[in-house]
Amino acid sequence: MHRYRTHTCGELRKSHTGETIKISGWANRIRDHGGLLFIDLRDHYGITQVVVNPDSEFFPLAETIRSEWVITVTGKVIEREGAAINPKMDTGEIEIGITGLEIQSEAKELALPVFGDIEYPEDTRLKYRFLDLRRERIHGNIVKRSQIITSLRNRMVEQGFTEYQTPILTASSPEGARDFLVPSRQHPGKFYALPQAPQQFKQLAMVAGFDRYFQIAPCFRDEDLRADRALEFYQLDIEMSFVTQEDIFQTVEPVLRGIFEEFADGKSVTKTFPRIPYAESMLKYGTDKPDLRIPIEIVDVTEQFGDDSVSFKAFKGIVESGGSVRAIPAPGAASKSRSFFDKMNDWARKDMGAAGLGYIIFDEIDGKIVGRGPIAKFIPAEIQAQMVAKAKLKGGDALFFSAGKTNTAATLAGAARSRIGEQLELIDHSKFELCWIVDFPMYEFDETENKLDFCHNPFTMPQGGMDALNDKDPLDILGYQYDIVCNGFELSSGAVRNHKPEVMYKAFDLVGYDKDFVDTNFGGMIRAFEYGAPPHGGIAPGIDRIVMLLCGEENLREVTMFAMNQQAEDLLMGAPAVVSAKQLRELHIRSVMPEVKKEEKKD
Repeated sequence: MHRYRTHTCGELRKSHTGETIKISGWANRIRDHGGLLFIDLRDHYGITQVVVNPDSEFFPLAETIRSEWVITVTGKVIEREGAAINPKMDTGEIEIGITGLEIQSEAKELALPVFGDIEYPEDTRLKYRFLDLRRERIHGNIVKRSQIITSLRNRMVEQGFTEYQTPILTASSPEGARDFLVPSRQHPGKFYALPQAPQQFKQLAMVAGFDRYFQIAPCFRDEDLRADRALEFYQLDIEMSFVTQEDIFQTVEPVLRGIFEEFADGKSVTKTFPRIPYAESMLKYGTDKPDLRIPIEIVDVTEQFGDDSVSFKAFKGIVESGGSVRAIPAPGAASKSRSFFDKMNDWARKDMGAAGLGYIIFDEIDGKIVGRGPIAKFIPAEIQAQMVAKAKLKGGDALFFSAGKTNTAATLAGAARSRIGEQLELIDHSKFELCWIVDFPMYEFDETENKLDFCHNPFTMPQGGMDALNDKDPLDILGYQYDIVCNGFELSSGAVRNHKPEVMYKAFDLVGYDKDFVDTNFGGMIRAFEYGAPPHGGIAPGIDRIVMLLCGEENLREVTMFAMNQQAEDLLMGAPAVVSAKQLRELHIRSVMPEVKKEEKKD
């Protein structure tokens, strides 16, 4: 018989009754039923119940066992009967009558319980991650993550793609986020950078003639952490040669739809992803990451508030200064108490930094829709009727208003739409709603820097090519850029690439970067394009976010095996850590700590 096991703890069934077996694992739960001892033994594969009778020679040893001790059990498989059967367990029709017991290792008092799913402080969970990972929910998440990645790989290969690896140590590149830098010992004063994405390498692979590339690629960005963003993450990196935007859509959509259908756990999945232009998405949903499970569409009512008959000065002044007013429907909100509307206003002020949200409540009286509320008296009935028609309201609905500069009004309206969806319980949690966001602007105006900047990926081919760059207002130029969004999360971003050096020089010139800058920062790619580059494009779905959604989680740390906390610290391994003076000397660098401001003296 094998030293530790003949079967796993999830393998035994009624058909094994009478067999002598050996299993090993962790003591998940121990129960004493009037002298009869039950031990639920757990390993990676499942749980098997072990029974120890008081007259067993191993009973005294079994009584010493505590939670998470690692033990090996030898025994006979016994069929359970009647009420003893546990239909919730795969092994629930059998148990093991013990004939041998060996303790492999003991466990100290647990820092957090493994049995059950009690919420514990995040720092405790991350410091003792090896215990946290034993818990059923998160253990299952990590297993599902592996299954999803395997399925993605298989689907890509079936589509004719080949996986290639690109470098981890590379050159720093101004791609939007902050790089992680790695000092070079052999080249004093010089640094490698960890890749924010394999963007340039996968494009170079197309120039090298590899055609259909994919990679489960690690990426690194030195950004502030949040629930759906980590310092290091993985993406399904894809690039294709001789393709149009439509070719990419037809290739990628079945892969993502298929992976969601495979792991949806009963939820419905969008059959054909709708394509929503960026401008339309910002108007209707107030974001380029719309949650289509919320049955609310924002409407523009700038014209209505600009009417001479409207006397609500706060919004009227915004309109006259070139701003916008957006209206967010709240279906059925008329039945809510005043506190609902007050709390929406408080949220807008405290969480969004806005002046507040105006609102009108609409009732149906004698067959007519009549508005009431704080600002209703400032808006004539005929203007209210226009708003009702535009927003497709009925009696019992309400309308919230967001006003300000166009982008500000849109952002607040989008956030209000999401909050209204939550507060009124309008979100259909039984769906995965996916869509494409298309026709992103190539450029945007950065008011902080007071200059034109790229809106998205700088390597995108502009719609209209060189003619558009030469003849159009830069803010009117669209790019062949696209995102895939699911339930309010951006899953992937992609583009048809700019593969012509002259077009790339011009695109960068419009935002103030001259030829020398492009040659210095993107020299490898520019050089390659001068030797025959195919039209190409790609996309990079974020694996962590896909797994997070499919596991029903709201934080990436719940689907990452060894995660960092919100302050970007690995509490288990103690990173980041101070290194020795010898290591710094070898790298020819010196650590300069930020100055600590002295506290002002108190009077």
